[in-house]
Amino acid sequence: MPRQKKNILTRFLIWRYKNISQRNFVYALSLIIGFLSGIAAVIIKNLTHLIKYILEGNLVVYYHNIFYFVFPLIGILLTILVVKYIFKKDVGFGIPTVLHSISKKKSILPKKYMFSNLITAPLTVGFGGSAGLEGPTILTGASVGTRLSKLLHMSQSTRTLLIGCAAAGAMSSIYKAPITAIIFAVEVFSLDLTLVSLIPLLLASSSAVITSHFFFGSTILLHFQLKDAFVLKDIPYYLLLGFITSATCIYFTKTHFFIQEKFHKFKNNVYRLLIGGIMIGVLVFIIPPLYGEGFQVINSLLEEDYMQALGTNFFDKYLQNIWMVIGLLVGLVIFKAIATTLTTASGGVGGIFSPVLFVGSAIGQAFSLLLNNLPFLNIETSTRNFSLVGMAGVMAGMLHAPLTAIFLIAEITGGYKLFIPLMITATISFICTKYFIPHSIYTMQLAKRGELITHDKDKNVLMMMEIEELIEKNFVPVTPKMSLGKMLHEAVVNCSRNIFPVIDEEENFLGVVLLDDIRSIMFESDMYETVHVSEIMHNAPTIINFEEDSMEQIMQKFQNTNAWNLPVIHQKKYVGFISKSKLLTVYRRKLIEVTSLKN
Repeated sequence: MPRQKKNILTRFLIWRYKNISQRNFVYALSLIIGFLSGIAAVIIKNLTHLIKYILEGNLVVYYHNIFYFVFPLIGILLTILVVKYIFKKDVGFGIPTVLHSISKKKSILPKKYMFSNLITAPLTVGFGGSAGLEGPTILTGASVGTRLSKLLHMSQSTRTLLIGCAAAGAMSSIYKAPITAIIFAVEVFSLDLTLVSLIPLLLASSSAVITSHFFFGSTILLHFQLKDAFVLKDIPYYLLLGFITSATCIYFTKTHFFIQEKFHKFKNNVYRLLIGGIMIGVLVFIIPPLYGEGFQVINSLLEEDYMQALGTNFFDKYLQNIWMVIGLLVGLVIFKAIATTLTTASGGVGGIFSPVLFVGSAIGQAFSLLLNNLPFLNIETSTRNFSLVGMAGVMAGMLHAPLTAIFLIAEITGGYKLFIPLMITATISFICTKYFIPHSIYTMQLAKRGELITHDKDKNVLMMMEIEELIEKNFVPVTPKMSLGKMLHEAVVNCSRNIFPVIDEEENFLGVVLLDDIRSIMFESDMYETVHVSEIMHNAPTIINFEEDSMEQIMQKFQNTNAWNLPVIHQKKYVGFISKSKLLTVYRRKLIEVTSLKN
């Protein structure tokens, strides 16, 4: 930073500390973050729609649908080239990247994330990649928030709160659903719902939705008003829909991680691009509704316009047959999960939020049509209502965010007439899905690595601690062949600690010698040459593995062994010790950092 700019910033910070309280300053920042997140949403959405308009308006319409085959491949190729030659490194994976920054990076995101997704996400989705824009938008807003808070010397807890404000702002701007946006930030980012956090979230969400109205007017992605009333006789069917949407969530999640795992085995990015891009192209060519985000399809389904929703395909001549429509809707559910995962696995940039809504609307509509056309039962349900509730069910299970799912559908429909079925289906889907898949699609990989932030404050603090800051190296190691006399003169005399690690010539950890082990013989000079370390050493109570043990496991080892010092090994080599006192001191300091938000 140039000296003049640094001086201006310093003077501003001094003025701010004297005149504005921390809380009021956070309120002001939350308004700014909400506005910037809204701007990010506007840019990403407009660029995506511009690309899509140019391609579809001039090529697909006037030439041939064969372009559906090549567009996704071109989009992913352009995305990969931009990432490789402009940003040089990966550009993040939306919400999982943000969650990882909160848990392991002190809520700090790299500067490149402020711009990378503004370009790469529109390229991927605009060219037909079957993914959403919510994740990239949230990552962009969160990066802006974290850089701004770092520039202004905000604490880690404040940076985390501003990341939540960015997420709320992005969701509020995209869906014009400010209440849902706040609930989303709390559920997905595990923020504490207190007045300290609620007011900034409210300000950010309000600022973002106003920004969205300013640029987009009253236009919304999902425009639908409830036409059919909820009737009590449909409750058993909404219960059943909860189980069906849960099964859909399990299928989507397992398919997602299965395909991701297969593509990670490709060492060559060209293979990923070609295989993934061609597969997406084939799917989109055969099933055009898989193209892009899919909001047009959702809106057409809500209007029961199946010709518009299902698009031109090999089966369009048979759409008068309701059983063909049901089959095609189930096909959309099956292949949307595959197409979305292929888009990101092959190198594209996008999220899964809108695909989740897409899948939910299709499965809800298919289930309602099935009920209405079963012979001899005379069941009559509202396909529109079941499509909406299906979206909530799949969202609740996939994201492990039932309240977000309920309030989103309530807000986009302009009322709460479906609140009871939304609660029934979302709750059942969430409970059943969580039983089989303990973590959401956003947090699965983080949970496996022990890096998932939750509402459990103790676990969060432990997870945010780094093992490197705990290791103490002021211990003098000894070797098994060392005599007692040599140990006393080279180790005991020169060390203030009462424990000595025993290592071999290759620094492999073998055991320990305590000062108490030699206290009774340390003044027996006739034993100095006859007694060796190998005779008095013993195993440590347990060993901390640098590569494998999480902070929670380390704390558990101290509790189980009642030890005050435990050795740390890295690839079987001795590294140092972690003491209980150091562990508790760092824990307390980290707890203060994480939870403090001064008035």
